[in-house]
Amino acid sequence: MTKTPHHDFTLEPDDGERLANLAGPFDEHLRQIELRLGIEIASRGNVFRLSGSEPAIRLGERALRELYAATEHETLTGPQVNLHLSESGILAAEARATEGAQEVAVKTKRGTVRGRGANQTRYLHAIATHDINFGVGPAGTGKTYLAVAMAVDALNDNRVQRLILVRPAVEAGEKLGFLPGDLTQKVDPYLRPLYDALYEMLGIERVMKLIERNVIEIAPLAYMRGRTLNDSFVILDEAQNTTVEQMKMFLTRIGFGSVAVVTGDISQTDLPKHVKSGLRDAIDVLREVEGVSFTFFTAKDVVRHPLVQRIVHAYEAREQEQAR
Repeated sequence: MTKTPHHDFTLEPDDGERLANLAGPFDEHLRQIELRLGIEIASRGNVFRLSGSEPAIRLGERALRELYAATEHETLTGPQVNLHLSESGILAAEARATEGAQEVAVKTKRGTVRGRGANQTRYLHAIATHDINFGVGPAGTGKTYLAVAMAVDALNDNRVQRLILVRPAVEAGEKLGFLPGDLTQKVDPYLRPLYDALYEMLGIERVMKLIERNVIEIAPLAYMRGRTLNDSFVILDEAQNTTVEQMKMFLTRIGFGSVAVVTGDISQTDLPKHVKSGLRDAIDVLREVEGVSFTFFTAKDVVRHPLVQRIVHAYEAREQEQAR
């Protein structure tokens, strides 16, 4: 039986506070590195063991050493770790991994949608080949837009019978009950980005007709409990605002012939500080589950107005400054 290559190394100095900073909350930063490189990281104090392919191990050690050096003068966040990974040559490794992925082209009312860059290409390919998919990263990277494009394509080709759009209705200062209208009207503002993508790809009139026929269903996450979703394309948007229990409930709703795409930005959670994000938890728990794909986007994947990329970088820089 062939043993998986591994490599041991030590980070100096042995500083518990800096090591905790490197690992991140619930070892989130280490999980990011594992997922991006396809390696396993085990640690005891300041001694680390990396397991995986030899090129990935070398890249992982380099990234960990650079990140550990950064902990001397800053508190690491998820976006910062992604930027460090990119600067450590991770993007080049991802590009090589993408070479074996078939390009997916999606035809819509506005034209053909293709992935821009390695991450988007991998994301589209993953959705086409996996039943449950996670797209994680900052605003403007195409997570939701590409998921809706794939959903529309599946609906047009009759590969699914329904398109279900789900979003946690996290209240920001106002209770949903105080908003005017019925349930759909109360939840509509939370689902506006999904509507906008649908309108662009199908046209407003067709979207309205499909909603009337219940082919397209819009629902708050809480109303998924107890259901089994067969022959459906399900998109859970803003998943960073789910609790651990809600995420488990959602993922276990998936039935035969269905595809689920979960999108979110773990740096933008609106949950109370003491509540762990269901998206963070799923990244940790499901990273080795066969049939589940993860695609991580960074500021370099932003495809909106060029200012959006600069805005994302500006906020990340401010976070670093505040951490100092």
